[in-house]
Amino acid sequence: MKSVLSERKTLHPQDIERRELSPDAARAVRALAREICITLDSRPADPTSSAHTLADPALIAQVDARVRELPGAVRDAMRPPEGRGGATIVGRLPITDAEFGPTPPSWREAAAWSADPARRANSFQLDIVMLLLARAAGEPFGWHGQQNGRLVNNILPSPGHEHEQSGASSKTLLSPHTEDAFHPDRANLLMLGCLRNPDNVGTTVSSVRQVELSAEQHRLLSTPTLPILPDVSYGDGHQRYAAAPLPTVWSESRSHSTDLTLRYDPAYTPLDDADPEFRCAYAHLTAELERVCVTAALEPGELLLVDNDVAVHGRVPFTARYDGTDRWLKRVNIRLPERRRRAEEADENGYGQQIVAPFRARAQRTPSRVVAERDTTADDRGTVEHS
Repeated sequence: MKSVLSERKTLHPQDIERRELSPDAARAVRALAREICITLDSRPADPTSSAHTLADPALIAQVDARVRELPGAVRDAMRPPEGRGGATIVGRLPITDAEFGPTPPSWREAAAWSADPARRANSFQLDIVMLLLARAAGEPFGWHGQQNGRLVNNILPSPGHEHEQSGASSKTLLSPHTEDAFHPDRANLLMLGCLRNPDNVGTTVSSVRQVELSAEQHRLLSTPTLPILPDVSYGDGHQRYAAAPLPTVWSESRSHSTDLTLRYDPAYTPLDDADPEFRCAYAHLTAELERVCVTAALEPGELLLVDNDVAVHGRVPFTARYDGTDRWLKRVNIRLPERRRRAEEADENGYGQQIVAPFRARAQRTPSRVVAERDTTADDRGTVEHS
């Protein structure tokens, strides 16, 4: 059984909190990224180094040290969403459609372009822009098992993956979900940056703090009942790990609507294994998330910040042309160090998936589940086999 929200094509950007970067602040971000790129270019050539990739320790050091040079308005704009909606649109970075070339056919080509000397003046600089903005918000990180551990992911339609529940799909509704709901180290904040969206493809957002649940439904959904499995972009190695039941929603206080939190990914939750009462409560939650759903079609240069502890996000279906003009987003996972999650999550195995967290590693010794970014074999969705 796969419970997914029905297709939503109506755009409701007015229902999402909006913040504006001043032109001076937006230009400052791009200017600093350009300076960092020039600094990296000025080093002696070393064919064995990771220069011009996001794995370059010198790049991480530059971003970490120089992010504080950005105007205070940038950090203010990148704070977590406020209110109960769980999402914020931040506008807008100065970019033009021509500067990045055609939309690549897969994340792999997009990553290669960032390291290509002929293209890096724009593509690589934009990745640095995304890292600077994410670092202004918190600690950017990636996943060893997704897009080769890159800190900045490329989200674009890929041939052969049109009907999957993954970021490479297009023709199917991407069911609203908590990003990486299966893992205890999932992002607190998700940042999506738009390079191109000529067809006004909508990103859906639904906040659990706007739904209505009865006391019994809250009790059922807060009881650990079913596991959440890794999505298709992580491969199929999760079968070797024990799948532990997780709560779908929970709150720390009696006022559930003010601090309700969720882990929700119906496409990867084996709902048929639950009893009828739980399935009924889950179906009600799904209906409520649909009722409060808002949809925003990002424009080039706009960012969408999603509170991954509060809101689920998805994407409406569209028909990809694969002619270089399709929708192209950048995605960064962000950890907010000041947030704490349930103590029980510390015992989860995460299905063997490890995070790539160089900014955290700079501040402390590398903990469990944190590894250095490295290249591995992956498919067009960013999948690699579990280690």
